[in-house]
Amino acid sequence: MGSLAQKSVLMICGDYMEDFEAIVPFQVLQAFGIRVDCVSPGKKSGDRCLTAVHDYMGYELYTELPGHNFILNKSFEDVKPESYDALIIPGGRFTELISVDNKVLNIVRKFDEAGKPIAATCHSQLVLVSAGIVEGKKCTAFPSLKHVIKLAGGVWLDPEPITSCFCDGNIISALGWPAHAEYLNILFHSMGVKIAADQKKSVLFLCGDYVEDYEINVPFQAMGGLGCKVVAASPNKKKGDKCVTAIHDDEGAQICSEKQGHNFIVTTDWEEVCVEDYDCLVIPGGRSPEFLVMDDKVVSLVKIFAEKNKVIGAIGQGKLLLAAAGLLEGKNCASSYAMKAIVKVAGGVLMESAESVTHGNLLTATGWPALPHFISDLASLLGFTVI
Repeated sequence: MGSLAQKSVLMICGDYMEDFEAIVPFQVLQAFGIRVDCVSPGKKSGDRCLTAVHDYMGYELYTELPGHNFILNKSFEDVKPESYDALIIPGGRFTELISVDNKVLNIVRKFDEAGKPIAATCHSQLVLVSAGIVEGKKCTAFPSLKHVIKLAGGVWLDPEPITSCFCDGNIISALGWPAHAEYLNILFHSMGVKIAADQKKSVLFLCGDYVEDYEINVPFQAMGGLGCKVVAASPNKKKGDKCVTAIHDDEGAQICSEKQGHNFIVTTDWEEVCVEDYDCLVIPGGRSPEFLVMDDKVVSLVKIFAEKNKVIGAIGQGKLLLAAAGLLEGKNCASSYAMKAIVKVAGGVLMESAESVTHGNLLTATGWPALPHFISDLASLLGFTVI
């Protein structure tokens, strides 16, 4: 992909910010060469923020579960608002704290005075209210903030469907992470970034229960944000069914921990999948490949994509399906420790220092930390260019 290294974004973070609402813009913008500086009041570069998974688990209100650890890459005290092209504030409970932080509010006001894009999701619109910049602006948020937006003089827009994202002047607003595809598209446009392909592309994602949370959602939303048709299928699930996801994170043990993540919604019936309808197949990792590889029809589908010379991308343990389909023989591969033995026995060539490796139409990545590289490489294979 071309580089937009001259573009930069500031993200204001904090403990118990919503996991997806931080990582999706952080990794996707980096994939296209946009620097994202992540800061939090009272914290320095290298400090971590705890994140929260917000999703509906069968109760009247969303459930909060512990998410990934998020590492800050800049100290709050070093922030110079004039150095950035846009501001992102994820949702989550931390927004209650920063909504009364005068240093944060001054930063928000400076972005607004300069007319630079300010993107808010879920509950972070509370910060915009506190900064006094929503009066007369059309915006949305998590519905519990409807009356707050109106009391502040804003014009409330119902988030219907929940994947909707709105832009009024420099204010970009969405209900939350389900709107990320449209959110990313609007954010790119607002920053003057154009990413185009010669024709609309279609991408199929294979998933199952305990697919890695980031590895399914970040590329799914990224490709949707580029205007691709993105479809998710699981062999024993119907359209609208849920896959439970797994959060795999380094928490100081010998191997990563596992926690329950967001629900991921299957978007088509397995019987409706036709290889000819797609330009690309993506196989995320997590533990779902262990289940998928035991299903002959899934392995056969992967083989057909290869026979048709389609682009195939596998992240983390997703390479298990490539091995079963006989696609790794002689191919350069990126792999973490978890898949090295399997890549070797399948005849693959390990590229030890690489996070993401392209070999012909085959793309492999070590795991979710490599997603910016994986998304960039995937977009290039599909013919996207930065304008």
